[in-house]
Amino acid sequence: MARLEYIYYEFFDVPPEPHDEPAWVKLENKKPIEGLPQIYWANGEGWYEANTWALSRLASNELDAETIKRNMKHIFRLAEFTEEVGIDWRHFPTRIEDQVLRRFRKHLVAAVDSGELESSTASNCMSTCIQFYRFAAIHKLVGPEAPMWEDRKVILPLYDPSGFKRLMVRTTTNLSIPNRKRAGCTLEDGLLPLSREHMIELLAHAALRESVELSLMLSIGFFTGARLGSIVTLTVSSLQTARPDPRIPKVYLLPVGPGTDVSTKSSVSGDLMVPEALLTDLRLYATSTNRLLREVKAPPDQKDVLFLTRGGRPYTVGTVDKLVEGMRTHTVARGMHFMKRFRFHQSRATFGTWMMEMALECGATPAAAIGFVRDAMLHKDERATWTYIKFRDNVRAKQEAANEFSKAFASLKTVNWKELNERAAA
Repeated sequence: MARLEYIYYEFFDVPPEPHDEPAWVKLENKKPIEGLPQIYWANGEGWYEANTWALSRLASNELDAETIKRNMKHIFRLAEFTEEVGIDWRHFPTRIEDQVLRRFRKHLVAAVDSGELESSTASNCMSTCIQFYRFAAIHKLVGPEAPMWEDRKVILPLYDPSGFKRLMVRTTTNLSIPNRKRAGCTLEDGLLPLSREHMIELLAHAALRESVELSLMLSIGFFTGARLGSIVTLTVSSLQTARPDPRIPKVYLLPVGPGTDVSTKSSVSGDLMVPEALLTDLRLYATSTNRLLREVKAPPDQKDVLFLTRGGRPYTVGTVDKLVEGMRTHTVARGMHFMKRFRFHQSRATFGTWMMEMALECGATPAAAIGFVRDAMLHKDERATWTYIKFRDNVRAKQEAANEFSKAFASLKTVNWKELNERAAA
């Protein structure tokens, strides 16, 4: 099977020296790339075209490393599909239905229909593949016998702050997969929170049967709402910067964002609200024998990272996702059926729901509750926070409707149906 790996890449070049034998020379003016995503086929050969695309985008500094890693995961999905069905990624015969991208699109749509993929994931995957094929076509890396897709112009109406209508022309293709929103009220990334009982059951399982690193990461997610990208970049030093929250007893504020070495989405600055008990556990883990042995193996510039693998490397989002995938298998086998489609990001959705519920129950106005939860979850704006208010109201409305329905249904037991039938017959 194809595999996706992350390598340490250094830049080399051959200087123009006509009288000497050519020799590769390391470029000291270019910073090496840590964790460059690269795809390798089952036979061990690298996917030259896809790997070049990843390198060119990362070396240009136009996109952040996490974006490129996510894109390469989508391309890796394409690589797995082509090997599974035994088709070349450059296969574009005249018959449209046999073309590789058409077949891959059909595969993604089927995965969405069966519940294996979210609609947004399939849509982003197809869009990323089209970007890669555009790159390959421009650089003559693919020579299809027939057009790979049909470009279409879409006109989108826009209104400026003065109210004047403007038109924006966007290019799309007939291969794009529409991102249909999931029915019902959901939270960030279309996920739903876990119930309190399920959360406790999951944390108990992780503490007893999973690695201490995964157990602590889940605890951070559930009790601070931190994104996985922030959790894997926590440092031992950052734990010492936490200060008591002047508003809430036994809660500490841990600075994250630019200037702290702890990554945040969109480089938002703020503080994670960390319960005192969790902070104590993290500080104990930071000085534990298990972690110190891993720190010895780590490169000098990575020894301060809190969570290190057995090989001394920092955990990545992809690494943790694989651990969660394995945990899903273990938990479902043990009868925890709510874990069938669990994603790490649901810990954040659970935290946000819990915080919003607590704020409103304590008498905060909706505006004050939104501001509180927005700061706690490091939302860039309040639109994402508003979904928690809507979700809470939606769930409560459903509960009230269900209760009323149950009462009405229960009253049907007292009806004398025989008498009603006799009246109707008369």
